Amino acid sequence: MSNDTAHMIECDNLVKIYKTRDTEVMALQGLDLTVERSEFMAIIGASGSGKSTLLNILGGLDTPTMGKVSVDGREIRNMSRMELATYKRETVGFVWQNNARNLIPYLTAIENVELIGRIKGRLSKKYASKLIDMVGLTGRKKNKLGELSSGEQQRIAIAIALINKPKLLLADEPTGAVDSRTALTIMELFEQLRTELGVTIVIVSHDHNITKHVGRVVAIRDGKTSSEILRTSIIGNIANLASFDEEHLELAVVDRYGRVQMPQELLEKLSIENKSKVRIDEEDGKIIVYPVDVQQ
Repeated sequence: MSNDTAHMIECDNLVKIYKTRDTEVMALQGLDLTVERSEFMAIIGASGSGKSTLLNILGGLDTPTMGKVSVDGREIRNMSRMELATYKRETVGFVWQNNARNLIPYLTAIENVELIGRIKGRLSKKYASKLIDMVGLTGRKKNKLGELSSGEQQRIAIAIALINKPKLLLADEPTGAVDSRTALTIMELFEQLRTELGVTIVIVSHDHNITKHVGRVVAIRDGKTSSEILRTSIIGNIANLASFDEEHLELAVVDRYGRVQMPQELLEKLSIENKSKVRIDEEDGKIIVYPVDVQQ
C-alpha cells in the first residue's frame, strides 16, 4: 500500500554489523539520511565506506542490525517475508554495474524487458516497447546482447529496472563500466526518466565527478554521513555565504551527538591525525577548529 509521506526515504540511526566466526565489521554506524520524492541524488564514498550496504538495505536485499529505514512511508524492518517480496517486486527497481546481472545474452533487448515484466507480474508488451523507446534504443529492440555496446546494454538494464513502474530506482555504479561520453548519456537519461516518470533515483558511486549531474550528493565515510554536496542553484542564497558563486557547495553534516566528520583533505592540510587533539572555539558566530600539539 502506498503512503503519501513527505519523504521517499528516511534512515534514522541506521546500523549494520556483519559477523563472522572471528570478527565483527560495522558497515553502517548510525547513518541518517533523507531523500525527497522524485529526487535525483547520489551517494559517494570510498570502498568499504558503507554505501553499497546502504543500497542493499534500501533495495530489500539486506536488513539493518539496528535503526529505522522507511521507503514510501513503510518501515522495511517490520515487513514480513511476503511483504518484503512484494516491496522488491513493486516498489523498487535495481540497476547493477555488471550487465550480466541484468541481461540474458540469448534474448533480444525487447525479450529481456518482457521477461522481467512477466516475472514481476507486470508484463505489458506495449509498455516494454515504450521503455526501450524512452532509453533511446527504438531501432535495437530485436538485437541480442552481443550486438549491443556496453552503453546500450546498460540502457536496456535501466528499462528492465523500470518495467514494474517502481517509485524508487537504485543504481549501483551504473557508469562504472562505460566510457565518459557514454556515462554522460546515461546520467542525462536518468534525469529524463526522473522528469517524465516522477521516479526517485538514488545512485551509488565512488566518482566525485557525479556531482555535475545530480542535484545532491551525500558523502559517506566510516559508515556515517560525513557531508552533502549541493548545487547552489538549489539551495539559493545563504546569509553567511552571500558571495559564494561556485556551482556546488559542500556542507559538513552534524549528527545527533554533535559530531562532525572533517574532510580528509583538510585533516591532511592541518596535519590532524587519528586521535589528535583539537581546540574548538566560537568567534563572531563561526566555529573555529585549531590543531593542538598536546604532549602525553
